[in-house]
Amino acid sequence: MPKILIADDDPVLLKYLSAVLEKQDYQYATATNGIEAIEKVKTYSPDLMLLDVMMPEMDGLEVCKKLKDDPFTHHIPIILITGSADRELRIKGLSAGANDFLTKPIDRPELIARIRNLLRIKEFEDFLSNHNEMLKREVEEKIRQIREGYIDTIIRLTTVAEYKDEETAAHIRRVGHYCQLMAKHLGWPEEDQETILYASPMHDIGKVGIPLEILLKSTKLTPEEFALVKTHTLIGADILHESKSKYLQMAETIALTHHERWDGTGYPRGLREEEIPMAGRIMNIVDQYDALRGRRPYKSSLDHEVAVKIIVEGDGRTSPEHFDPNLRKAFVELVPVFKDIFERLEG
Repeated sequence: MPKILIADDDPVLLKYLSAVLEKQDYQYATATNGIEAIEKVKTYSPDLMLLDVMMPEMDGLEVCKKLKDDPFTHHIPIILITGSADRELRIKGLSAGANDFLTKPIDRPELIARIRNLLRIKEFEDFLSNHNEMLKREVEEKIRQIREGYIDTIIRLTTVAEYKDEETAAHIRRVGHYCQLMAKHLGWPEEDQETILYASPMHDIGKVGIPLEILLKSTKLTPEEFALVKTHTLIGADILHESKSKYLQMAETIALTHHERWDGTGYPRGLREEEIPMAGRIMNIVDQYDALRGRRPYKSSLDHEVAVKIIVEGDGRTSPEHFDPNLRKAFVELVPVFKDIFERLEG
């Protein structure tokens, strides 16, 4: 049953309007001044309001404007009641947001008709609003399902490595967290932080195209074998190429550029400095840290302090000039968290 709020300081008119509404089986509440009317709207939540223009403490025009300016009450239809047919007053009422007018003395059939019309309009508007909200929830659910589908695909792609090397599988789990950490520290938007979290584990997906005996070789690679290993960047980018998924698009960039170096000595294209996409630069430094920490067929693991020292100071093979200076600085600021991530996801 619709609820109507009557705001009028005239007890005779208030009694008359109440009687009309009661006979039409409407629920109603009353207020006798503008401030009380605003408070009643908050507690009573009416479907429609009959509002006298001339009231103490706050007139009807101001009440109307305040309610229409409030996003929680702007949808409530308001019929302004006035003792004047003055054109300027009606214009002020419309400017304040009033939906309709009644002029005193109030004609009962006209009052009922205007109330019914506005309640029908509000009912339809409520239906549209609820319907739009339902559609919005459905769209959000579909987006959630699609997003989860992408992420599931990504996780399944990265598990390919687990069939070759359990240590590589642990490495894959860690690098996403390192990259997200760096992205957050650099002030990336949360959406982009999430993207690199799920995209970065695919950096070495191209290694599916490298013979297992080379990947797991415990002795030094020949120049020919190393040249073949380096092609994993191109293979990975080719696997991920032309996807419409933002995760796979970033993964393609990372797969192709995560072995490029700031000083131009990396591969496959010898890019330098700003030529290297930021996602690739981030992956380069976190990949190096985890590679130093992890165990490989051709090397033993290093402790945290040694790995950090090699990245910051170099060791002959790895040089500080390989990394973006700003990222190297960020890495130094975050080394305790890097250590925690490695130990938490070590096996």
